[in-house]
Amino acid sequence: MDFAILITHPEYLLMALAPLFLLCMGLEWYWGNVRQKLPSSAQYQAKELVCNFTLAGMHQLSDILMGLLLSQLYLSLFGWRLFEINMGVVSFIALFIAQDFCYYWFHRASHRVRWMWAAHLVHHSSENMNFSTAFRQSLMYPFAGMWLFWLPLVIIGFAPHWVVFVVLLNLGLQFFVHTQAIKKLGPLEWIFNTPSHHRVHHGRNPQYIDKNYAGVLIIWDRWFGSFEPEVETVDYGITKPVSSFNPLVVTFSEWQSMFKQACAPGLSIAQRWRLLFAPPAKQSED
Repeated sequence: MDFAILITHPEYLLMALAPLFLLCMGLEWYWGNVRQKLPSSAQYQAKELVCNFTLAGMHQLSDILMGLLLSQLYLSLFGWRLFEINMGVVSFIALFIAQDFCYYWFHRASHRVRWMWAAHLVHHSSENMNFSTAFRQSLMYPFAGMWLFWLPLVIIGFAPHWVVFVVLLNLGLQFFVHTQAIKKLGPLEWIFNTPSHHRVHHGRNPQYIDKNYAGVLIIWDRWFGSFEPEVETVDYGITKPVSSFNPLVVTFSEWQSMFKQACAPGLSIAQRWRLLFAPPAKQSED
């Protein structure tokens, strides 16, 4: 596929990478399911695989539909940009690093704000970890406010189509950290998010919860105090399991629970606000 087409139509990027994704999944399936060289939590199960791919399809459709609405907002804000930025090698690297920084804070907010966790929980609800887990995404991300975190990039002066391209490139690169087939990557562990770091992020072990929010660069976690190395074997999933392979149940379970609690009679406005926007862990303390 022509690179120029990917820039003007960044929504095609993940489709262009799909053959590579499927190849990696096939190799991982062979190594884990056939050769039995990986733990049971890394092996592919038909029901979960169908669920993950269905969630990915729902997520893509949601992004396309919301993209039609949000593109006008991004273009309007681009008209108020602070700088004129001509895209070249240096400016592309700057955009990539800036977007990764924004992604860190989006990801951290998705764990610390219940409204956003209601969407992000979908990705963490699996008790397994393999490449197909990367496809386990929520159609509710636009509703939860993910798009807000990229607005500063447009206001600075990066063209909206370049911003969307880098967002999707970052997401595509994160596919490769969803595996148990790769252990440690030596010196790269200090700079980049790796499978080891991301396994920690998917753990419900007490010391692993809300750690390693990185997209591509782990430096943000090291700088902002959210880094945790992989030491103890990771127990995958969330503390309150969804226990379903139904994509609709997985998608809406936390939204249903959140609104049911927030709309209960007899609560103050402050209590309702907390139920919607306080850190998810706070709900279990009430």
